[in-house]
This record gives sequence, C-alpha cells and structure tokens, in this order.
Amino acid sequence: MNLQSQRILHACDVLKLPAIATEWLAIADRSAAQGNTFADFLDNLLQVELEARMLRTREVLLKMAGLPAIKHLDDFDFRFAIGAPRKQLQELTSLAFIERTENIILLGPSGVGKSHLAIALAYSVIMRGIKFRFITAADLMLQLATAKKQERLDTYLKRSVLSPKLLVIDEIGYLPFGREEEANLFFNVIAKRYEQGSVIVTSNLPFSQWSTAFADDQTLTAALLDRLLHYAHIVQISGNSYRLKGKKSVGIAPTMEQATS
Repeated sequence: MNLQSQRILHACDVLKLPAIATEWLAIADRSAAQGNTFADFLDNLLQVELEARMLRTREVLLKMAGLPAIKHLDDFDFRFAIGAPRKQLQELTSLAFIERTENIILLGPSGVGKSHLAIALAYSVIMRGIKFRFITAADLMLQLATAKKQERLDTYLKRSVLSPKLLVIDEIGYLPFGREEEANLFFNVIAKRYEQGSVIVTSNLPFSQWSTAFADDQTLTAALLDRLLHYAHIVQISGNSYRLKGKKSVGIAPTMEQATS
C-alpha cells in the first residue's frame, strides 16, 4: 500500500466513512476504465457510503424496534383473507399517514392477519429509515406499571412512547386491563401520542366493546377513542382464522362454541 492509499484510509477512518475506505479503489478503477468524469466518480463514491449508512441505520432501527418477526404485505394471503381491504392497505404503504400523524386501527377476529399487517407496515417504515417501536398491549402495560413503581414513568414515556415516530400496539383486548390504574396508564400513552406521532393498534374487539378492556370505564374509553380515532384509518378485517386453515382441512379445528368457550 502506497503513502497516498494510507492517507485515504486514515482520512476515511477519521471521518467515519468505512464504505468509501473499502470501495474507493474499485470505484476509481471502474471510473477510469469507463472514462467517467471526476464528478461521476465522486457521485458513485458518495452513493456507496450513503447506501451503507442507510443499511446500518435500518439494522439499528430493526434491532431496537422489538418486531417479533419480519412480515411483508406481499406475503399476506389476500385469497384466503377475503375480508381484508387490499386497496386501502396498499395505499397505507405510502406511509403518508406518518407525516400527517394519523393512526391506523386494525380490527377483526383472531387469526385474520391483523398482526401480520401491522408488522408489514412497520417493517416498511424501517426501510425508510424511520424510528418506530412494536409492543403488545400486555407488555406495554407491564412496562408502564414497572416504570411507575420505580418512579421513572416520565422518562419511560419520553424514551419509549414519544420518541418513536410510529408506535405499534398489538392485541388490545386479548388481556383486559382489570384495574383502573392500568387503564389510566394506557390512556396516558394515547394522550401523549395524540397529534404528536402515529399509532397502529390491532384489536379483536369492536369499538362498542373496548370498555371491557379498560376496567369497564366508559368515560375513559370514550376519551381514549376520541383521541385515537380523530385522525385515523380504520381497517376492518373479516374472515376465518388463518392459523386454523390447515386444521380445518383435516377436521380438527375447534367449533365456534369450543373456540369461544
């Protein structure tokens, strides 16, 4: 390695340009062979670094986001989930709702793909380099209660609730918040996010039954829904459980009475 190459690598190290340090010589040789201008060479060099930096950003965001899996809208079986509004969901992938701080509420019975769709939308957010967080309603409640007990609720709300541009709360209603304190903590999350950042929530309950998930507090539930629905896209999904698709074909899926008992 000659002295000039050493100086370039040192400069890249100081300026934190690892992709340029690795790729500059190959790009220089390719540019010379193709007769590119210096501007073309510089443009190609900077694009390599920008792409590498975006990849690192995505990796960090994905690690911090808490996604249970990676899902894509293209993988969603619209042929089976005939009750899923495909056009509406595809429009939401533009992510314009985030810039307008609008919410998305995915409603439908268990197993119709609400979580899949929420994860797919969230993953597309990562591809744009946008910070988000995914959490189940039950885990959120546990973390809120712990933070309050440890007298760090304000810090938790700032870091985990207000910091992400998108907050995804999965499975509202599966495990009800039986105490008034828990319902109030959850309301605090929605109130803090109101007009400050987008929220995606999934629930197996129609809005008329949401109070059952919040300690049967009709007043609190109405106030929560008022903020959540003010700027919201409601995605209503109907159909049978995808998780029971294979079982039904061999006749071992539970009957409706068994599933609800």
